[in-house]
Amino acid sequence: MRSIKLGTRNSPLALWQAREVERNLQNRNYSTEITPIVSSGDKNLQQPLYAMGITGIFTKDLDIALLNHEVDIAVHSLKDIPTELPENIEIIAVLKRDFPQDVLVRKPDAETLDLRDLKIATSSLRRRAFWLKEFPDTEFSDIRGNVQTRLRKLEEQDFDATLFSLAAIERMGLDIRYEAIPIMISAPAQGVVAITGRSDDPEMKEVFKEINHLPTQICINIERNFLNTLEGGCTAPIGAFAEINDKNEIRFRGRLCSLDGQNCIETDEIFAYKEGVNYGKKFAEEVIRNGGREIMQQIKTQL
Repeated sequence: MRSIKLGTRNSPLALWQAREVERNLQNRNYSTEITPIVSSGDKNLQQPLYAMGITGIFTKDLDIALLNHEVDIAVHSLKDIPTELPENIEIIAVLKRDFPQDVLVRKPDAETLDLRDLKIATSSLRRRAFWLKEFPDTEFSDIRGNVQTRLRKLEEQDFDATLFSLAAIERMGLDIRYEAIPIMISAPAQGVVAITGRSDDPEMKEVFKEINHLPTQICINIERNFLNTLEGGCTAPIGAFAEINDKNEIRFRGRLCSLDGQNCIETDEIFAYKEGVNYGKKFAEEVIRNGGREIMQQIKTQL
């Protein structure tokens, strides 16, 4: 078989994820090649690609490389992949979820401050709204960039703390202090590495069948269906987390909040999983009936 070309973004975390997928392939005696994708600006794209609804801000360049046959598969943080995928692209495998939680990282001189007194840097609507639910007077700053960039900004700029996905810290082996924040519910599919491939490439789909982690796939399908049903094309503060407990049942927690965090609807369900039931859609429709429709309409007028 030919060497498998893995497409990835060029950030340190993205390259870690690609190497983790590469390790899984090499353990099964496949030869591999990692291809960092930096920019789509100089690609000679055919018009049909533009019409495929490629919307993911972090996935667009890799989608294009995949569709242009420059790579065989693409490796992503699953929470970055839109729930509506471009034509001829699908998620063909997920690795076992490792660290789904959000954590708080403070400046050293802010370690004694009460949570309600912290000035927080985050550009995530979900993290802002969920924090405001508990601490409505919090002041926020915008912050963007990869993990290293945000840590540098935390040192240099005028705020007390920022919020990270624990997966980013643990995967990079960063020696920084963080604290758990139980008030948060993770973004749908947070802490999961996903592999996308072309729908018309049965060879790659067969290769990744044995790598795919089925319990993780079951949980993230519930989370992403919950997100997809609620969103309706609108970005909103939505959390969703499903996990399989020691009784082989699934516990699902979902939350939708207004942007100011003061109007939130939550669901917390434990159930025996049956294949073929769209649990995510079912729970999202309950949220919509319980006031979620009004929250989503309000958000659409504010963004």
